[in-house]
Amino acid sequence: MEEFLLPCLNKEIFGMDCYGCGGQRAMVLLFNGEFAAAFAMFPAIYPLLGLLGFVLVNLFLKFKFDYLIKIGLILLTAGVILGNYLVKMFYFFT
Repeated sequence: MEEFLLPCLNKEIFGMDCYGCGGQRAMVLLFNGEFAAAFAMFPAIYPLLGLLGFVLVNLFLKFKFDYLIKIGLILLTAGVILGNYLVKMFYFFT
């Protein structure tokens, strides 16, 4: 399955990771049942899957504060992605 992964163009062109680097490999690790390794590869995988799951459920079931829940999940996911990226860049430049 790993031979079908797309390369990161940002990493190939500029030599630096992008915000989503590791996401595809984390999904492969999840499919293989390696949950801790998936988190180590791309920590935003779980908030991202939670957001995706909520949006899919919300297509069929409506909740009272679904808009606020979606915004909260989006902000949580974006924060984890940004935090992970900053940690990667801090270690990249040191």
